[in-house]
Amino acid sequence: MRGGVSLLLALASVAAAATVSCGGLAGTFLPLERAIPLNQQVELEALRARDRARHGRILQGVVGGVVDFSVQGTSDPYFVGLYFTKVKLGSPAKEFYVQIDTGSDILWINCITCSNCPHSSGLGIELDFFDTAGSSTAALVSCGDPICSYAVQTATSECSSQANQCSYTFQYGDGSGTTGYYVSDTMYFDTVLLGQSVVANSSSTIIFGCSTYQSGDLTKTDKAVDGIFGFGPGALSVISQLSSRGVTPKVFSHCLKGGENGGGVLVLGEILEPSIVYSPLVPSQPHYNLNLQSIAVNGQLLPIDSNVFATTNNQGTIVDSGTTLAYLVQEAYNPFVKAITAAVSQFSKPIISKGNQCYLVSNSVGDIFPQVSLNFMGGASMVLNPEHYLMHYGFLDGAAMWCIGFQKVEQGFTILGG
Repeated sequence: MRGGVSLLLALASVAAAATVSCGGLAGTFLPLERAIPLNQQVELEALRARDRARHGRILQGVVGGVVDFSVQGTSDPYFVGLYFTKVKLGSPAKEFYVQIDTGSDILWINCITCSNCPHSSGLGIELDFFDTAGSSTAALVSCGDPICSYAVQTATSECSSQANQCSYTFQYGDGSGTTGYYVSDTMYFDTVLLGQSVVANSSSTIIFGCSTYQSGDLTKTDKAVDGIFGFGPGALSVISQLSSRGVTPKVFSHCLKGGENGGGVLVLGEILEPSIVYSPLVPSQPHYNLNLQSIAVNGQLLPIDSNVFATTNNQGTIVDSGTTLAYLVQEAYNPFVKAITAAVSQFSKPIISKGNQCYLVSNSVGDIFPQVSLNFMGGASMVLNPEHYLMHYGFLDGAAMWCIGFQKVEQGFTILGG
């Protein structure tokens, strides 16, 4: 990808691994748009507020082809998450705008029978509704369907024996929620790459949710989308369903573009690039946990106990595409800031601005600020140049003010956002 940093994030739900370099794509893809364009200045507090809402929204609780989706975005820093894209469902096919969410499993779309779903959006997108009666390939999921039985066991559905209909109610941590029923219908992919062959206009039957009621922020028109595209590791996620049908491997990837307005590509399937270094995901976790082992500044390892990154019931290191910033536990954040400040002490003036660690500099940040390396298990290192961990916030007393974009959390999870 052109400009800035490009990060390819490949996630596999079983023998999972995450890549920390960007390589060739092979599979079905969706173009991504970034919810906050890179050329739009947003206050760090606004980004933190968006992330707090995002973290509240996370639910408590193979050789094949590849499918690519382009990812789009808006300037809204809150509800829609960092990235969203379009999916095609039904016969005839209709397009729906959906938020990409690695924190939940289910794809759900607003149903035409929804009593209080938004009919317009302030995000510059045209909303639509899924109509089961209007799709010749749609079928309701019955109580006897094995998928419904699994969903009931995992508390993601309930079943009305009277209607013989598999339904769901999701409650998110911020108080919002959605209720609906499961539908089986056709999902379309513009391009599927199988080795060196290109298969156009491919499709597969999937099960997704048709929401009939919303609550909380999901009812607000100024921040509305058509639904949420869950990319969690559960059996009901689209990536798991496509894998079980042999359409794609149980792997998906983000290629995040660092230039212009951001965005990039979402790939359902394998990344074929010999130079990629993989780091294993922590198994049996509801989210995508990585083994972050150390952080280095200018090639020097920081004095951080690696246990603060280890996965337990109440801590760990999570990679989450819907989070905007990076959040380090204080045991890592404090030595990180100390090392950065020491490295630039002769060429900058450290200041605190609106609670953020900032620096007044007269020279190019690339000339005076050090590289930072996040080192993961398996020898996978993600190297960040200064412009990748600093944010420019104008000028003060004739000097440029740059602030550290990493945020401190007192305890709990280190979260690496988009």
